Amino acid sequence: MIALLLSATVRAQEDVEYRAEIGAGAGLTTYYGDFNSKLFKGMQPAGAVVARITPNPHMAFRVDAMYTKVKGSASDVKTYYEPIHDMYYSFDSSIGDLSVTYEYNFWAYGTGKEYRGARRIAPFVCLGIGMTYASNKHNVMDMGSDGNAESSSKGVFTANVPVGIGVKYRLGDRWNLSLDWKMHFSLSDQLDGMKDPYGISSSGIFKNTDCYSTLMLALTYSFSSKCPTCHKE
Repeated sequence: MIALLLSATVRAQEDVEYRAEIGAGAGLTTYYGDFNSKLFKGMQPAGAVVARITPNPHMAFRVDAMYTKVKGSASDVKTYYEPIHDMYYSFDSSIGDLSVTYEYNFWAYGTGKEYRGARRIAPFVCLGIGMTYASNKHNVMDMGSDGNAESSSKGVFTANVPVGIGVKYRLGDRWNLSLDWKMHFSLSDQLDGMKDPYGISSSGIFKNTDCYSTLMLALTYSFSSKCPTCHKE
């Protein structure tokens, strides 16, 4: 009986760690720029394919391929500025985002069986680099005209820097659930289809540029097992 208990304990302490995860996420995106200054206004649905490489229980490298939309209009602007006040402007942009982020877990993440001291729940912070493609459709109408709006579209390709916080939970030996919020600081002022509508000259890599935030819930499956005794040697 004692031998059986000892054998079960050894097996429990040698449960497998995994090198990678793959899954999907769903969430909400908010545009933050010239035509919106509120972080959670005008949220739009977002979907993503999510993958992680996990070198150890304290860190992960995450890849997101996300599709979403951002919308807004000049009517949402509360600050008076004559060129904007005297026209109607609205935009609807489709966003494709491919990003790589480094996640740091505040404590070891796992089931607690494969790595001593690991916990099923772990908060984390993340920082990375990404690429954004925005396909803009926008309407412009001078309020003093005959009321006919001009519609046009264009594409914008730029880089972005995602920064965020989150929490992950180990549902089982292989299944993981995570919730995170990220702000994507883009290098472009044209995600909304209009560059510098207020005519403000500025310098600096992130000054007077458009941003978007994402709130994402992701479910991933762990695979590619590590050597179960390598971290004990």
